[in-house]
Amino acid sequence: MKNTIKSAALILTLTALSGIDANAQEKSFAAKSNTEIQTTHFNTIKVDGLNIFYREAGPKDAPVVLLLHGYPTSSHMYRNLIPILSKKYRVIAPDLPGFGYSDAPDHTQFAYTFDNLAKTMQGFIDQLGLKRFAIYVFDYGAPTGFRLALANPEKITGIISQNGNAYEEGLSSEWNPIQKYWKEPTQANRDALNIFVSKEVTQFQYFHGVADKSLIAPETYTLDQHFLDRPGNIEIQLDLVKDYRTNVALYPKFQEYFRTKKPMILAVWGDKDPYFLPAGAKAYKKDSPNAEVKFYDTGHFALETHVNEIGNDILKFLAKLPK
Repeated sequence: MKNTIKSAALILTLTALSGIDANAQEKSFAAKSNTEIQTTHFNTIKVDGLNIFYREAGPKDAPVVLLLHGYPTSSHMYRNLIPILSKKYRVIAPDLPGFGYSDAPDHTQFAYTFDNLAKTMQGFIDQLGLKRFAIYVFDYGAPTGFRLALANPEKITGIISQNGNAYEEGLSSEWNPIQKYWKEPTQANRDALNIFVSKEVTQFQYFHGVADKSLIAPETYTLDQHFLDRPGNIEIQLDLVKDYRTNVALYPKFQEYFRTKKPMILAVWGDKDPYFLPAGAKAYKKDSPNAEVKFYDTGHFALETHVNEIGNDILKFLAKLPK
C-alpha cells in the first residue's frame, strides 16, 4: 500500500513538473517570437531599365514600412533600424538612382530630378505590389516620398519624417550658396558647390552636433564617399542640388496634403542638424495639429547615435496606424 502511494505521488510530481516545464517552454517560445531578429535580404529589381537595389526584412504578410534615404547616403543608413522594426513589420529600404548599389547612369542619360526619383520609386512600389504602407523619409527621401504621397494618398498609412523638411523655416543658412545657384545657375556658381561632394563635407554631416563622436562608425561616411567618388557622380549630385528648388516650390502642395488628407505624422529630429532646423519639425503641427514631434540631442544622421530611442518611438507610432 505504501509503495502504491509513493508511486502515485511520484507520478503526480512528475506530471506537475512536466506541466511547469511545458508552460515555461511555451512562454519562452512566445518571448522569442516577439524579439527574434529577422534576417535582412539584399535584392535588386529592374525598374524602367535601372537596377534598383533594396534591403528587405520582416514577415511578408505584415504591414509595410518603406524607408527612403537621403544625401549622401543609401539604404545602408537603415542597417540598425531595420532589425528593430522588422520584428513586427515588413521593412523595405531601396537605394535611389545615383546612390548606393542602385544604378547611377550618367547625368546625360538619366534626368536627376526629384520628379524622376519619385517616378522610379513609383515603379518600384508598383513592381513589389505594395498596396498600403507607412513611409519613413529622411533628407532627399522627404521630397521623394511626399511626391509619392501626393500621387498615392490612398496607399499611405502614416509618415515618419526624420530631418525630412517640408517648410521653408526648416532651411538653415547652410543653404545660402545653394540658393544662390538656384537664382543664378551659372557655371561659376555650380563649380562653387563642388565641395558639396567632398570627404570633408560628408564627414561634417555625420559628426556635426554629435556629443560622443565615437558612436559614428567609420564605414558610414567611408562607404558614402566611395559612391560619391565614382566617375561622373559629381554632376549627378549637382543636378539634384539644382533641382532641389522644385521641392521648395512644392512645399505648399505638401502642406495642403497634410491638411486635407490628414495622414498621421511623427517627426523625429536631430536638433543639431546643420541643414534642417528644429523649426522645420515644429512646423508640421501647423498643418497637422496632431503630429507628434520628438527631438534628440544629435545631428543630421540621428540614427547613428539614437537608433534605439528613435526605433522605439517609431514602433509606438506604427502601432496606432490603420492596418
